[in-house]
Amino acid sequence: MSFKISVSGAAAEAVRAALPTLVDDLVASGITSLDPALWGSEAEAEAGNRLGWTESVATSRPLVAEILALRDDLVALGVNHIVLAGMGGSSLAPEVITRTSGVDLTVLDATEPGQVLSALADRLETTALVVSSKSGGTVETDSQRRVFERAFRDLGIDPAERIIVVTDPGSPLEASASAAGYRVFTADPTVGGRFSALTAFGLVPSGLAGIDIGQLLDEAESVSLALAVDSADNPGLILGAAIAATSPRRAKLALVADGTHIVGFADWAEQLIAESTGKIGTGILPVVLDLGAPELTAALADVQIVRLVDDAGDEVFATPDGADEIRVSGTLGAQFLVWEYATVVAGRLLGINPFDQPDVESAKIATRGLLDARPEPEPAAFIADGIEVRGTPHVIGAASDLASAIDALLEELGPDGYVAVQAYVDRLALPRLAEVRDLLATLSKRPVTFGWGPRFLHSTGQFHKGGTPTGVFLQILSSPAEDLTIPERPFTFGELIQAQAAGDASVLADHGRPVLTLTLTNPAADLDTLFAALR
Repeated sequence: MSFKISVSGAAAEAVRAALPTLVDDLVASGITSLDPALWGSEAEAEAGNRLGWTESVATSRPLVAEILALRDDLVALGVNHIVLAGMGGSSLAPEVITRTSGVDLTVLDATEPGQVLSALADRLETTALVVSSKSGGTVETDSQRRVFERAFRDLGIDPAERIIVVTDPGSPLEASASAAGYRVFTADPTVGGRFSALTAFGLVPSGLAGIDIGQLLDEAESVSLALAVDSADNPGLILGAAIAATSPRRAKLALVADGTHIVGFADWAEQLIAESTGKIGTGILPVVLDLGAPELTAALADVQIVRLVDDAGDEVFATPDGADEIRVSGTLGAQFLVWEYATVVAGRLLGINPFDQPDVESAKIATRGLLDARPEPEPAAFIADGIEVRGTPHVIGAASDLASAIDALLEELGPDGYVAVQAYVDRLALPRLAEVRDLLATLSKRPVTFGWGPRFLHSTGQFHKGGTPTGVFLQILSSPAEDLTIPERPFTFGELIQAQAAGDASVLADHGRPVLTLTLTNPAADLDTLFAALR
């Protein structure tokens, strides 16, 4: 089998306690037979229409030849570069698939104008755009499609030759794309976005970019039987119990790549777990870490460590003596399927519906309201060395400078709290901003998540509003050097990302979450000021 798992410490105790009941209750075979009753009566209607991912290997096989044929057609047109416009599950899986194989794919899951302009300026003459959206109503993806259509036409290129659409059958996007003459791939509508790695959403952009997608499906198929059997050796049951059944429960899941050949897998798993479990005041908060992260040596009682490793093919997958962690290894296709099973098993153990996302829409509604009304920006409470400072009253009321504002935010942390950094900036221009995460973890002595906005709104954004209400939130914005209009829309990309940040901040505040918003007016210089305050 192309997947191995080893558990020790609290995770091993959790598996010993929960696994026999999962086996006796026929949970694994129930998932595979599409039993919607596994998550309770309130979840049954939703679950009945969201279990198609268990059959993705079989249903996706016919797509392989179609995708490869289209790839040949594009090559014949001189296309050697694929851009993916998508959010959440539509972008994270292809990003992991291509990065792991070292294949070039530009993932455009941003609304920061500088980042969109960078994508438009990169080999446009030889580029094809994949537009991925289940409904087609995703504002980010719709806006990205519009600017690429305009850019292709400006070059004298027919967009119908260069735009490929992945969506659900019967969606408004399918209708409009077909009318425009675009090549359309429809995905299984019974698969939610975060479970769509092995459907058209994961396979079309990856295959067009040059990935051997048949092999990816083979890797997933290699664990299918083991996942379907009600057995104590079932890796999906073991992993689900290990992450959700610890007692007392370790509600933060530290995901660390420790030698694995898979690049960026923790970011994909973060979305899957946070959006699936973070609701009705509970859930599992994934925290993506590197090997030097302070949380790994802090012995935090509510943090469960998961190490993503590579094994040497040994029959016995060993865990170091004295370890208290989960260790997993495997091929990428196998990892996708095992973690999907484990996540819905965790949902059953937590007593929640792992297939809905009831709080994601609230930030979208707030954003739309701000774009429609176009109010004047809220004035800064004060400006510290060029950084505009705003926030909820309890945070701002006690602050007089940047350092005291950060201190006031962290004072809102409880003993089981976490800090969420939300960076609404051009991550290509400011990659160093990610260093804020480790600085805050050292300062707060609590787990810290880091998300690039607005992409995190489609993943951990659900947990922030619906999960355990213990988070404090640091938003970091920047003033764009250049803005970009969106064809046939009354707002620009700069206005869109500002509305997304303000909308989410307002929803978090309405939920009683402490928020501190810092706007970098001179991003390169202001980063040093911010780092100094955090140190």
